[in-house]
Amino acid sequence: MTANPVLSRPASRRPLSWGTPLTYALALAVAAVSIAPIVYVIVGGFRTTPQIVADPAGLPDPWVWDNYARVLTQSDFWRQAFNSAVIALGTTLGVVVLGLCAAFVIARYTFRGREALNTFFTLGLLFPAGAAILPLYLMLRDLNLINSYYAVILPQVAFSLPITIVILRPFLSAIPRELEDAAAIDGADRLGFLWRIVLPLSRPALVTVGILAFVASWNAFLLPLLVLGDVNLHTLPLGVQNFSSQYTTDTAGVLAFTSLAMLPALLFFTLAEKQIVGGLQGAVKG
Repeated sequence: MTANPVLSRPASRRPLSWGTPLTYALALAVAAVSIAPIVYVIVGGFRTTPQIVADPAGLPDPWVWDNYARVLTQSDFWRQAFNSAVIALGTTLGVVVLGLCAAFVIARYTFRGREALNTFFTLGLLFPAGAAILPLYLMLRDLNLINSYYAVILPQVAFSLPITIVILRPFLSAIPRELEDAAAIDGADRLGFLWRIVLPLSRPALVTVGILAFVASWNAFLLPLLVLGDVNLHTLPLGVQNFSSQYTTDTAGVLAFTSLAMLPALLFFTLAEKQIVGGLQGAVKG
């Protein structure tokens, strides 16, 4: 007798799912809504004001470079760029250092009230910074910090600490205790463990919180507007307002100034995109 051949079952077809196409469509829509205004501002700087009035959505014809050249030759622009850089770098340094120290204590030390302290910082994410502007201004005035870099740097560091600790704590908690024990056997104390082991392992998270703090500080407008009355201390966002007020009819020039003002933060954020995504993914996994 011959064995009956094994009947092969037809391969089951995978059911058609509209989840993936819908996800891509939503992602493209969000990307278009986010990128279109930036592209419009940058391209608008290469047009003349009559071209913008005649055809607001058109392309430059011809391309005009005078708007950007005129902005780059202004001393006010470079002074405001310097002020923005000093404030942004000072804020970033303070956020990274203080956030790392606070997150290290919360993540690696066991003490009474640790979870309550962590909850306190987490609730700080829900506190709107705009609600504290008036009492913050009064406090800075009493401390004689108005019209100084510290009037912007210190509040920005304080408002950035909650998100910094939320991102850093999972990274620090995920570091195995065996590494800390091995470091202790080699004679390293807690600070040595932080410097030699924690810092290298937490580099993606530190880069993430540093970039977020830098970009947020560079784009800040309300706080510098209230505490920096001296024109010589104005940052680029305030410079955009001053330029648009001075040249109300020069729409193309305003677009060129706005493009140059947002370009450093935009490039910084774009080049470090992978670091940000990796840092946030590590925070979620932790």
